[in-house]
Amino acid sequence: MSMNQLLEIIRSFDGILELAPGEGSEFPEVAWGDHFFYYAPDGQVPQREQPYATIVTKDYPDDTHSDLNRDGRWRLNIHVGAAAFTELTGEEPRTTPAEPTDHTATNVVLPHPVYRAQGWVCIVVPDTDPHGQAVSLLRQAHHYARRRAERRDTASGSDHPA
Repeated sequence: MSMNQLLEIIRSFDGILELAPGEGSEFPEVAWGDHFFYYAPDGQVPQREQPYATIVTKDYPDDTHSDLNRDGRWRLNIHVGAAAFTELTGEEPRTTPAEPTDHTATNVVLPHPVYRAQGWVCIVVPDTDPHGQAVSLLRQAHHYARRRAERRDTASGSDHPA
């Protein structure tokens, strides 16, 4: 499957809000062509919430580790939290690994090259089988984002459905 097929799967999640900056948008040019995913059934970007997943299609100035400027390369980034990060990578998110990680490897769950300490993993050109690991991790991240939103709504007394 392609990135477009993965996007179709993500877009089918309940309450999904996708930001996909493009040319002429208010977002910086470096973000054009990338995708940022939130749980936001009201269609509003959460004010104090980061996306739970992103797809990046190119290197960023502070993140060239995955060599995304080569044709056909893109990276799925997923916030999984500390416990899942350790389970998936065998490493603690806030520690420096003994061996350097090859962030150019494809279809492998890796610590995110910049946001590992915050519990993010990444997969360069993942196998996007609807029943595979990448989609499963996305579904879990979406579920946890939904639970956080529901807790915030309950704590604030909001009566809009989540």
